[in-house]
Amino acid sequence: MKEKQRVIALGFFDGVHIGHGALLRRTADRAKEKGLLPAVVTFDTPPKNLVMGKPVLLIDSPYDRAWIMRENYGIKDVIFAHFDKRMMCMPWQDFVTDFLVRDCRAAHLVAGHDFHFGYKGEGDPERLREICGALSLGCDIIPKVEKDGITVSSTYIRELIAKGEIARANAFLGHPHVLSGIVNHGRRVGRTLGFPTVNLALPEGVLTPRFGVYVTRVTLPDGRSYPCVTNIGIRPTVDDSERVSVEGYLIGFSGDLYGETVRMEFFDYLRPERKFSSPAALTAEIEKNARQVEDYFRPRGTGQND
Repeated sequence: MKEKQRVIALGFFDGVHIGHGALLRRTADRAKEKGLLPAVVTFDTPPKNLVMGKPVLLIDSPYDRAWIMRENYGIKDVIFAHFDKRMMCMPWQDFVTDFLVRDCRAAHLVAGHDFHFGYKGEGDPERLREICGALSLGCDIIPKVEKDGITVSSTYIRELIAKGEIARANAFLGHPHVLSGIVNHGRRVGRTLGFPTVNLALPEGVLTPRFGVYVTRVTLPDGRSYPCVTNIGIRPTVDDSERVSVEGYLIGFSGDLYGETVRMEFFDYLRPERKFSSPAALTAEIEKNARQVEDYFRPRGTGQND
């Protein structure tokens, strides 16, 4: 059976922000119009890592990028191409004719106003339009998206996350910042304090948000979700290893999640990480933070004084 042709959005899509969302919505709309598969072609690692020789810390992992695109925008296929020297040196014409059309079965392409591709980035939106016309492919070029007078970009959102400005970052992302990972064994200190926690490792190459305590929600493999108090940092009150951890206390959950993959969504920043004078002082602060998290997710208009 012949593989179905695709409408393909092009880009790296780090964070899958509202600017990317404009491309993805157009892709889904075109696919519905034409009876084709809505798809994305992206790369497993940032092209800048190889081109510039300097690693770029990312907003999210490939796993989370794909989940956001499928969940929020109805994308069916997410194709991760390996960005190596062969891909870096591929002429821009071959990227379209050989890779996108022949290998990925593109029938319509969607790209942003600043999309460059092929050897030395010689392919640009104008050339993409021209070659699509010559090959009888559909083509949409999406203009830049602005919010609060700022051009929406992954670079700007990375700066917000690094500063702990999660609520503002989410406004530019169009969804909560996401971190998925396998629950690891911790030191079980939280359990001894009466707050059993899940411990996640930041995926390699993913940006560490500002150290501190966050309002989060954790979704389990079975679909259940729980409000969560999450600390990112080195836990100075209970640990002297300097190892960065992501540790979340799931409010209302009891059970064993070791080895399970969970999804953590970030909503707001509560306070910086700090060292407490005693375990009792830490316990009191966690209880306070748990109440703050519960208040955050409580439907408005249900407070005792309303």
